[in-house]
Order: sequence, then structure tokens, then C-alpha cells
Amino acid sequence: MELNGKTVLVTGGSDGIGRHICLKLAAAGCNIAVLGRSESRLRDVAGECRAAGAGRAVGYACDMRDSDAIVATVERIAKELPPLDIVINNAGIWHKTGPLDDIPAQMVEDTIATNMTGAIQLTRAVLPGLRTRPDAAVLNVISKSGILAQAGQSVYTATKYGMRGFTDVLKEDEAQSGVRVAGLYQSGTNTGMFAKAGEEVPNHIFTEPDDLADVVVFMLSRPPKLWMHDVRIEL
Repeated sequence: MELNGKTVLVTGGSDGIGRHICLKLAAAGCNIAVLGRSESRLRDVAGECRAAGAGRAVGYACDMRDSDAIVATVERIAKELPPLDIVINNAGIWHKTGPLDDIPAQMVEDTIATNMTGAIQLTRAVLPGLRTRPDAAVLNVISKSGILAQAGQSVYTATKYGMRGFTDVLKEDEAQSGVRVAGLYQSGTNTGMFAKAGEEVPNHIFTEPDDLADVVVFMLSRPPKLWMHDVRIEL
């Protein structure tokens, strides 16, 4: 796929992996819709994207736990930017590891809503438009927790296994529409996600977000006959 001129929506784009994906795609000449919750960080990332080469880059404050807000945001993007070609579901949060009954009830709800339900609702909202585009794609940044059971991650892993199933079925459902679907299953990444949940994890064991962003650009830029629908990154 030729990325120059394509319009891309990236959830969780205000920091971490999402920010690096936005910047890499901006450098490739894409228009960028950056979704996140912090308006100040969104403004900063949108500005960085324009400086990096994006034709258009706009930040949209949107809580992925709020399905009405997701629909309203997609409608705004449709009015303010060229038609979407690519959607990258990247937003995610982490709960501190431990037994299920140690995870607060609100954290259970927030993790499921942010990591899985929000991505499904967003994809549902954008699909009709994507089906009209000649090079449409949905790329879900999932995590190796979508393929590997690890102690203490019960709710987080449930969302990632759910996203794996969602991705696999969506690929089958859209096989005739022209919308290509992919899942990226990365190892732990050097972002602030763990610290936000109050968990200290040594950074040296992580993949760097800039490297993962390169993988995303590589995946999206393959020609249709070489579409990479399932990519796994391990250290």
C-alpha cells in the first residue's frame, strides 16, 4: 500500500506506542487523526505530526470507555479530515498483576472497556466508510498476552484474547469487502503503561516503541498480495 496521502486514525495516540506510530506515519505523508484523553498531549502530538510531514494532523479527545463519544468522534473526523483509509486500534491500559479478587471492580470494567469494547465499537463505527476505500485496513495492536497466558494478568489477558478473536473473525467477515485486517502481538514495550498502574517493571526487558512503530509502517506498506495479517514480536 502507498501510504502517502492516506488518512489514518490512531487510538491511544497521545503517548507511548501510539505517538510513535503517528509520527512514523506522518513522516510517510499520511493525514493523522490522533485519539486520546489528554487534550494538551493531543495538541502536542498533532503538532509533531505536522512538523514530521503529515498533510493534516488533528487531535481528538475521546474516552474509549464511552461508546457515544466514540461515535461522535468518528462523525467529527468524517467532517474535518479526508475519508479514513486506515484505523489502528492501539489504546490500552494495564491492571496491576495479582489474583483476580485483588483487582478492583472498577479496574476490571475500565480494562475491558478500554482494551476491547472500545476498539470493537470504534471499528463498528468506521467500517461502512472503510468499505468504500480502495486500500482500507484495520490494524489491531494487541500484545503477546493475546496468545500467551501469564500469571496475574487475568482481566488484561481476557481483553487481549478477546481482541485476537475479534481480529480473526473480522478478517473473515471482511474478506470480500477489501478491508484488510491485521493483528500485532508485541512483547512488553517501554512505555508508561505499567507505571500508570503502579507497577514497576525493569525497562531493559522491553521492546522500544519506536521499533514497533517501524513494524506497523512496514505491515501497512506491503502490497495486497503480501498482506501480513498476523505479526508476532518477541525479544
